Amino acid sequence: MKYLITGITGFAGPHLAKLLLDEGHEVHGVVRTANGREMDLVDVMTVKEIESIRFHYVDLKDYMGLQKVLLENFDGVFHLAAQSHPPTSFLEPVMTWNDNVSATMNLITLLEGKETKLMFCSTSEVYGDTGKDVGLLGVDSKLLPSNPYGASKAAIDLYLQERFNNQKVRGFITRAFSHTGPRRGKIFSISSDAYQIAKMELGLQEKVLKIGNLQTERVVIDVRDCVNAYYKLMQTDNSNGNVYNVCGEEVHKMQYYTDCLIEASSLNYDDVEQRIHKPFYRDIDIQVQIGDVSDLKRDTDWQPEIPLSQTMSDLLHYWISKLK
Repeated sequence: MKYLITGITGFAGPHLAKLLLDEGHEVHGVVRTANGREMDLVDVMTVKEIESIRFHYVDLKDYMGLQKVLLENFDGVFHLAAQSHPPTSFLEPVMTWNDNVSATMNLITLLEGKETKLMFCSTSEVYGDTGKDVGLLGVDSKLLPSNPYGASKAAIDLYLQERFNNQKVRGFITRAFSHTGPRRGKIFSISSDAYQIAKMELGLQEKVLKIGNLQTERVVIDVRDCVNAYYKLMQTDNSNGNVYNVCGEEVHKMQYYTDCLIEASSLNYDDVEQRIHKPFYRDIDIQVQIGDVSDLKRDTDWQPEIPLSQTMSDLLHYWISKLK
């Protein structure tokens, strides 16, 4: 099978590409500019694996350029590309909307009438803080985003459901909840802690950990488990036209994940001062998010397999290696 990944140089993209190659598929990737950034994938892939991928250089907002890429017949498209940082979406709502809505409209329009199966990577952020009132979030829960990023994803989420219902496009929607692991950007929670702890281990930062709100609650899984769910849904005909939550089932306060990272390091827990850093607080935060994954488990045999202790250790050592 031949698959195209948008956002292949992002966080989840390389992990998905590696999985597809391991399963014997042909992998193509979209890169916005021809500046050699695709070699960043060596963080999680071998040079041989990277050289087996065919890269297409185009900005998804360029309709004609994207049309040229899609002249090739792909069995499936994994659409991961997005401006996915909620705090940035408050600062740059127009950029967020252009990257997440305008670009995705181009892709959807160009896939209309084709047999290519589209996976649209939505997000749990479309639910906003609905979870504090309803508890377990089902795919039919109210969409009430709390930030421009979530709003941009909700717009395409709803539009694509209409396209599915009217049989204009084949595919499915995933709403991934919190996931982390190697390559997660340091501007995101958990990885920010890992980055700082790695600097402490290397003597590049004093043992003062700048933290945000660690009292909010999240279910967190490994990025490699997350992309495995994407892959399994792409392989089954049962997923066509459906929406799926992708998440774990154990909820913890964010403090728990910070503690796990310190424990995964060589640092003494009591020697690390945790200090509130106001810029790390969201303008509008979400108290709790727990998703119902019964639909995902019904249509696939997916379940998270990587223990969080390994995820945290791998993330920390990714940053140590990167900083070296």
